[in-house]
Amino acid sequence: MRRYTPKDNVQKRAKYNDRYWVAPIIPRVDVSEDEHFASVSKIISESVELLDSYIELGQLVLEIKPEQNIDAITALKEECGYSVCSELSAIDYLSQDGEFEIFYQFLNMTERKRARIITRIKENQSIESIVPLYDMAKFAEREMYDMFGIYVNNHPYLKRIIMPDDWEGHPLRKTYPLEGDEFASWYEVDKIFGKEYRDIIGPENRDPARVDRYDTQRFARVGKEVPFGADPSLVDTTETPIEYSSAPLSDYNKGPHKTLDKRK
Repeated sequence: MRRYTPKDNVQKRAKYNDRYWVAPIIPRVDVSEDEHFASVSKIISESVELLDSYIELGQLVLEIKPEQNIDAITALKEECGYSVCSELSAIDYLSQDGEFEIFYQFLNMTERKRARIITRIKENQSIESIVPLYDMAKFAEREMYDMFGIYVNNHPYLKRIIMPDDWEGHPLRKTYPLEGDEFASWYEVDKIFGKEYRDIIGPENRDPARVDRYDTQRFARVGKEVPFGADPSLVDTTETPIEYSSAPLSDYNKGPHKTLDKRK
């Protein structure tokens, strides 16, 4: 329950306040606070140039240059014991910084520690594949290519993994409409019937919450049921009586039902 604030003296209220909730900044800790993370950071810094390093939410975060991702991840796996890559993907910061942030999430099973490597690339810049180091990257890098349009160099089979091969756009970019663009609304119609049937069939409904009250093939209004595929004009003129069940309600305080006494 929200805490009650007395409103007797409204003049003491602040004239300006935040209209929207602002997420608190996650505190960052220096790597020297953890002996293991300090040694890992030192080993990685000997292989590549570290742009930044800190501890956030109990895990090590290392920021590197994109062209050095193979060298950094190789050292992290072979010299630091991070044998598991649990996740890799990207974050769209194109409108804010004109860049993508690519992140790799690693796990050290022996020390029970987690590390995260992040790097920034431009929109038309590519990144080197880490498939030779971790097999899971075969599918994760394909998904990143499919959803964000980030090209991965030297991937063994780089093609779309979720969307069709002829799909236009990348759905996880922030500029992509939530319900799809014009191409998405006509994709099924063009693929199955052809563009010449657009006027007959109409665009695809990409809003799952939309219910057409005159659609007599997929929906039925309670109290106005009509036969399947009937004329939509019958929906407003048909009245179906609603019959309720006449089954009596059980009184658990009387008769052989003594469930309340047993619960006590």
